[in-house]
Amino acid sequence: MYQSPIQQPNYIPWNKGKLSDQKRPLKLQEIWAIRFRLQLQAQTRDLALFNLAIDSKLRACDLMALTVGDVAQGGRVQSRARIVQRKTGTPVQFEITKQTRESVANWIDLAKLRNSDPQCPLHSLMWCLAQDTRN
Repeated sequence: MYQSPIQQPNYIPWNKGKLSDQKRPLKLQEIWAIRFRLQLQAQTRDLALFNLAIDSKLRACDLMALTVGDVAQGGRVQSRARIVQRKTGTPVQFEITKQTRESVANWIDLAKLRNSDPQCPLHSLMWCLAQDTRN
């Protein structure tokens, strides 16, 4: 007869005796190491999103929901952005540092994301290309 792992007499949970708290924040040295590796590997999109994540401290769902219109207007990246968080519904304003503005501007130029289409997701090149083919 089948017994689930919990019913077995010698079953020990994988997290028994371990603390399952919040993960510790990244150290400054680790942040710079990640940035350096992304720059070396020429991963422009990942660098832009990583920098935005560090500057904004947004949840992943809010970061992925960012559009070109949220961070750029008139062909240039703003120094501040304001969005409404999906989970809490509260507006959040954050400063975009110079390094982040440069990496986001590089990604917008490289991916040919249009500032004229503010709904274009910042992380997705495919969405913008699909919109181009419809017009």
